[in-house]
Amino acid sequence: MLLLLKLALVPASILLASLAARRFGHAISGVLSGLPLIAAPVVGGLLIDHESAQVAAIGSATLASVPAAIAHIVAFSWLSRHLPWWGCPAGAALSFAAVGWIVTAPAWPAPTLAGVAAPFIALAIMPRVQPLAGGVPVPRGEIAMRVAAAATLAAIILLGADTLPARVSGLLLAFPITGSILPSFTLPVYGRPAAISLLRGFANGLIGFTAFFLALTTLLVRYESKAAAFFTALAAAVVAAWLVHRLRGAAARRLPRA
Repeated sequence: MLLLLKLALVPASILLASLAARRFGHAISGVLSGLPLIAAPVVGGLLIDHESAQVAAIGSATLASVPAAIAHIVAFSWLSRHLPWWGCPAGAALSFAAVGWIVTAPAWPAPTLAGVAAPFIALAIMPRVQPLAGGVPVPRGEIAMRVAAAATLAAIILLGADTLPARVSGLLLAFPITGSILPSFTLPVYGRPAAISLLRGFANGLIGFTAFFLALTTLLVRYESKAAAFFTALAAAVVAAWLVHRLRGAAARRLPRA
């Protein structure tokens, strides 16, 4: 049931992010993509049927996989300087797999700390561009192709996760589908600055993602109310992503224009 829920939420999140790009631009689209739009409803379903300790363990494992997602978007952003658009998601997926295999190893130290720090490291090392103001006229046909591509990729990943070993399945479920589909469309159509803006927004959204899981795992262990833990974690995600986005925007506006 939860796999079907995730399969439905992936194209819905792509649609929402694409509509946000129309209204607010690529950066906001990226921020929304990085937030736990898919993970939070899935976690909500898990909280209904499972004990708090079980969901907290899943949250900790998800948080540990964040560096792999960060490796994906950082690799995509730098590869966009040298490779055609179709080479960037391939190289980014290889980076995700390599880093993911390392951070999911039992001997990997401080997985929670690494997960929380990863988005901030990404923002420090990713290419910088001037903020692109205003919305983008994303055609309906392109939005439909984005949604169809996301649904197809999600189906492939979920089917694979259901049959492969646990460690590989966990990595597949952590794969940043929106962080792969959206820049793959943005780069060839709108150019590298737009793709970088989107990917930096995605890293910003992942700060909200990590805030959600950090707050959730902490509160589920300490308090009895699952609902209070869940909605507090949601609030933490939104506030963290919003604060960092505002700070990033102020810093980007101070960059010298090319």
